Amino acid sequence: MNRTLAGRCAIVTGASEGLGLAIARRYVEAGASVLICARGSQRLEEACADLRSVAPPGQAVIAVPADVSQPEDVTAVVTRALREFGSVQILVNNAGVIGPCGPVEGVDWHEWIRAIEINLLGSVLLSRALLPHFKQAAYGKIVQLSGGGATAPLTGLSAYAASKAAVVRFAETLAEEAREHRIDVNALAPGALNTRILDQFIAAGPGKIGALHARALQQKKEGGVPLTTAADLAVFLGSAASDGITGKLLSAVWDPWAQLPDHLQELRSSDVYTLRRIVPEDRGLPWRRQP
Repeated sequence: MNRTLAGRCAIVTGASEGLGLAIARRYVEAGASVLICARGSQRLEEACADLRSVAPPGQAVIAVPADVSQPEDVTAVVTRALREFGSVQILVNNAGVIGPCGPVEGVDWHEWIRAIEINLLGSVLLSRALLPHFKQAAYGKIVQLSGGGATAPLTGLSAYAASKAAVVRFAETLAEEAREHRIDVNALAPGALNTRILDQFIAAGPGKIGALHARALQQKKEGGVPLTTAADLAVFLGSAASDGITGKLLSAVWDPWAQLPDHLQELRSSDVYTLRRIVPEDRGLPWRRQP
């Protein structure tokens, strides 16, 4: 891999396994020093050892156990990163859970809140903690992991879907607030992955998540999108190649993201790759409110 992140330092949350670990590995391969965090200490240390085994001299890999929904843990992560690296250029908000499965009126309310705390509020807390540093440096990259729930309803997964839609709109809003400081904020849709979350979908059963269960079984059988596909987009969004691309929701699978630097001016003046309301005219329906 080209060392497009050489000299850069990144924080990757939820990086003890799955996509987070794949992104951290790609970042190390691309030349970055990386701080990874997750709640499970043992898996986190194993992931750290794995990453250190591929990191050349001069690249640091640090692991900090943390719950991203807890302000004190977030402060500890950012403080440690800045102390060890001196500066941080990239934040990857990957940590996430699926939350409770089933009809919204029947699921555990505390689990529903917990999913919002981790998926949405954790992303906000990390972003808030790093924004002063990014603004002082007049540069920064925030990569927010989205998911299928951001663009379509997911039966039986209301907390997950709501949180994923919310993080995209948060990314769009923060992108506008931070634009003048040269801080790019984008959401990444990784595609259908065969990870721990897919196993949780399957374990939930069709009675709780409906038709999504059959799709999950089929995906498990056929194989999902390679983790490296989303990780490569995460590298692009953390690199200088994506400078000026901000406020977008990009699909690792379907969008021609590597070509977007050639369309920078069009992107800046367009609402493509954003969440928007569909009106009747968009679907050829002549419905209008009568005066």
